[in-house]
Parts: sequence; C-alpha cells; structure tokens
Amino acid sequence: MQKMNNIARTILVIVLTWLLAFGLGETVRFRWDLTEEKRFSVAEATREVLSALDEPLEVEILLTGDLPGGMRRFQKAIEETVKTFDAFSATPIRFFYQNPLELPADIQQEYILALADYGITPTNLFASQQGGQTSRLIFPGVVVRNEEFEVGALLLKGEKGMSPDEILNLSIENLEFELGQAIKRLVAKYQRSVGLVMGHGEMALDDGFGLVEALNDDFEVYKVPLEQATNVEDLLDFEALIIAGPQEPFDEREKYLLDQYLMYGGNLLFFIDQMAVDLADAGGDGTVAMPFDSGLDDLLFRYGIRINRDLIQDLNFGYHPVVSGEFGDQSQIVPLPWPFYVMAGRMASHPITKGLDQVQFRFVSSLDTVKAEGVRKIPLIFSSDYARRLQAPVRVAFEDMVQEPDMAAFDLSRLPMAYLLEGTFTSYFKNRFLPEGFEQAALLERGDKGRVLVVGDGGFVKSLMNPVSKEPLPLGEDPFAEAPLANRAFLQHALQFLSDPDGIIASRTKHYQIRPLNRVKSVNQRFFWQFINVALPVAMVVIFGFSRYFIRKRRYEHTIHE
Repeated sequence: MQKMNNIARTILVIVLTWLLAFGLGETVRFRWDLTEEKRFSVAEATREVLSALDEPLEVEILLTGDLPGGMRRFQKAIEETVKTFDAFSATPIRFFYQNPLELPADIQQEYILALADYGITPTNLFASQQGGQTSRLIFPGVVVRNEEFEVGALLLKGEKGMSPDEILNLSIENLEFELGQAIKRLVAKYQRSVGLVMGHGEMALDDGFGLVEALNDDFEVYKVPLEQATNVEDLLDFEALIIAGPQEPFDEREKYLLDQYLMYGGNLLFFIDQMAVDLADAGGDGTVAMPFDSGLDDLLFRYGIRINRDLIQDLNFGYHPVVSGEFGDQSQIVPLPWPFYVMAGRMASHPITKGLDQVQFRFVSSLDTVKAEGVRKIPLIFSSDYARRLQAPVRVAFEDMVQEPDMAAFDLSRLPMAYLLEGTFTSYFKNRFLPEGFEQAALLERGDKGRVLVVGDGGFVKSLMNPVSKEPLPLGEDPFAEAPLANRAFLQHALQFLSDPDGIIASRTKHYQIRPLNRVKSVNQRFFWQFINVALPVAMVVIFGFSRYFIRKRRYEHTIHE
C-alpha cells in the first residue's frame, strides 16, 4: 500500500510540474537547466560574445549520416549546443547538415581541402553492422559563417590512450569552447598583440613560421627587440611576451624590463634551452650537450621555478631522420627512435591542457619548483611512467639509436615539463641595485595580475622542416610522426588563458559525468519508467485534448442558447 502511495505521489508531482511548466511556457520565455552539470547553460564570457552579435550566423554541421550510438550522441550534442547558443544570442543562429562527400564532384575536392585548412580532417569511423564491420569517413567539425566570412572548428578531440567513450565525452565537454571560440574569431573587430622577444638568437624566419601561423587567428604577433625599449611602458600594450630559445644571455637591463612588465600585469612565456646541443656533430662518435646560461635563471628562481641542467629521455619517444646511405644521387633517410624527443601525453586537468593530444619536446630539461611566497605553481604536462634524467654533460650520438634501451634505467615517472605560475610575484630587483638609467622610485616591487609559463625546451614552438620541399611546417606537424601533435593547440590555449583566464577558455573546465544505467534497476523498474516516459505523456495529451474539446463545446453551446 505504501509503495502504491509513493508511486501515486510521484506521478502527481510530475503532472503538476508539467502543468506548471506548460502554463509558464505559454506566457513567459525562460530557460531552466535542471541538469547537474548545467549542460544547457553557457559561461558568462560566452554569453557576452553571443549577446554582442549584430548579424545572423549559420552553422554547417559536417557530422552526418547513419551513425552508431556514440557518434549519434555527439551529433545531437552539437545540435543542442547550437540551439543553446541561439537562445542566448542577440541574432538568430541557424544550422543545417552537410556531408562533404555528397557534394558535386566539381567542388568536392576543393571544399575538403578548404576544411583541411581549418584543421577539419576526415576520421575513419568503424562500426559493426549485420555481423560484420564497416568503415566510412566522417568530418567531426562545423563551419560557422556570416555574410562575409567563415571559420571552421574540429570538434572531436581527445588525449592519447583514451577510450572512444572518453574521447566522445571530452569532446562534448569542449563543445561550448570550440563553437564559442569559432564565433568569437568570426566576429572579432580587432586582434590583441603578442610580442616575440628578439635579439638573442631566438628564431630564424622559418623557425617562427608555425608560431605566427598558430596565433594568427587571435593575435597580432610583433617582433620585440628589447634593446630598443627605453622603459617598461613600451611593452605594456602586449598581452604577452614570448621568449623562445635564446642562444645569447640576457643582460640586467633586459631582465629589468621583463621583470617590470610582469609586475605591471603582463604575461611571460619562457621556452628555454638549458642545455646546448649541436646535432650537426652528433654523427660518428657523437657530441656532448653542455649547460647553457641564458641569463634568466635567477629571474625564474625568484618567481618560483628552476630549469635543471639535465636532459629527459622517455621510452614514449619520437623519431629523428638519419641518412643511412645513398641510392644513385639520392640520400636515403631513415627515421630512427630517439629518446631525446619526448612524446608527452599526460596532461593536467587545466583549461590550457585538458583534452590535448600528445605534444613533442626535443631535448627538454626537467623543472623544479622553489619557494616563492604568494606564487602558485601548476604543472601542466608530464612525462610517461618510463623516463629518466641525464645530468650534464650528456652524450648525444646517432649511433646510440641502434642500441636497445636499458629498460631498468627508465625508472622515473610523471616528470613535469611545463609549469604555469600565478599569484603575487615579488620583483627580482627588490632590494637590489637597478641597471643604469632606471630610477628606484619607479620600481614596482610586487605584482598580482601577471602570469608566467615555463617550458624547459626552446624548440617547443619552433617549426620543423619538410624534408622534401625544405619549407617550414605548421606548428605540431612532424613528417615522421604518426599523427599531428598538439604543440599548436597548447600554444593557442596558453595565450588565450594568459590574456583572458575568465574568458571562453574557462569553459574548458566543464565536466560531464558518464553515468551508465543500473542494470538491476533497469530490469526491475522497466515497466514503471516505460509508463512514465511513454504512456503518461500520451495519456496527458489525450486528456487535455478531450478536456479542451468539451470545454469549448460547452462554451459555444451555452453561447448559442443565449
């Protein structure tokens, strides 16, 4: 009896809630997100972008066709996200489905190449059907356009080693960020500025191709020769300054400018080689990697980080091309395993790194944190469980590639290789003599708005060369890697977070819990939930329909009799 009363009470609550929602929906426009993870809500930064739209947008969803269950759920999530954006937008956002493989032959190839420029590459989808396995190409992305321009976004992303369900769940979590970022790029009226510090042998023109290309959608990248800056005010217009692979040391004047730029709320990204390696001498008996002084160690130490004078090797490695001989007049190039090229796939759950695939480090040094009052140190990227540190001096020789690595020597795990520092920084020049030309009264001793990113590899953001065309490749492309690397995405996310940590990038912290059905309850309560979800709604519609019919009939009959 008690069980029947509970069921009756549950049904009554559902009916009353449905009636209330139906009544309000007829008079007041509102959204009520009842999901625990707020699946149908958007972050404040995303709302600001949507509310500022001044023209309609069109979203072309490329994931189409007869899809298996997981992909169908992903497709539905994309559509629901677009509808949610439309609900918060100042102008309509419409969507339609388009399969690139069903376009006319005369435009199909050109369109697929255009999608590749947006990073939307086809994925081979395998599915079981009628006792066998089938495969087909899908394009898990969208194209967003207005009357003048269009941008594209790849939506299916995940970390190496994830299961298909985990990749799908992570991709659904990131839908707001990917779609919001695409819309923001499409409608942005101006671009913020990023400075690339020059004057210390940092980058040749081809080396910086990938960095500039990666940031081009969101930022204007300028070369910044520090010797031409007269004071810190010359640097404050930049959202961030990037120091990438200096080959000559910084002097005290240049360190003062960087330090004060941070104190005034600027952001610094350090990609530093702590060991000098000349691969041109790695043939034959090899060469030796020796410590290199960039002049920045004491500055970073004050901020709470130390780049060690060592090199990391990892059994999750990349490949280096080696000339094995000649065939006619052509050199025979063979890629051989190279533990100095660390393929790192362990990422922190942080807006910068969450869901990133593997990144590649080339001759990376380990990092240690040191005491710095008020500074929070966040490790972002880690080595695998099979790594080791080689203290300087380190032998570097191609002939070592042919030897089987000693597994027992790789006994270190989760070595951090990238750190984010944030909090209240103390100036390196506090209680120190200032460089000539700067006044003590102008020194800002503490800063609490800037952030520092440190990577112990100066080549992390440098482009590799195409071995055939001899042209620089986009950041993250390695001609000898099995798949594109995430160096490009890491740099993009890092700049977006440093310049606006509360912006759209913050939506990458969303987390949707995978909740499998309770098998026992699904069997025991099967008919109850079938009644609630199928029979009850139909019965309510029928009851309301007949009630309305009889009410209207009685009202009009009464009117006629009068």
